[in-house]
Amino acid sequence: QVQLVESGGGLVQAGGSLRLSCVGSRITLSRIAMDWYRQAPGKQREMVAGISRGGGTNYADSVKGRFTISRDNFQNTVYLQMNSLKPEDTAAYYCHANTGLLHYWGQGTQVTVSS
Repeated sequence: QVQLVESGGGLVQAGGSLRLSCVGSRITLSRIAMDWYRQAPGKQREMVAGISRGGGTNYADSVKGRFTISRDNFQNTVYLQMNSLKPEDTAAYYCHANTGLLHYWGQGTQVTVSS
């Protein structure tokens, strides 16, 4: 079955950096649009960054200039580089694959930013 597995979360001080990874199993990530979402306690899940099949990217206003989404097709992996982290970035981060017909989610990885 299709699986998306995130890793790279953790505890970091404000101003620090983390890189999240999303590895696909039984799905070729280079052929589909991929997104990173996040959900903080008591809040709705929100899209943070997306990358299209052609490599175009888009970002939530709150992370523009700080986060970068990319993919490594050989590793079948999508990354989210997060710099200049703020306490308000604290959330569970989820990888999302949109094939156009089906949607797949990873299990999430927790990011906690201390002030």
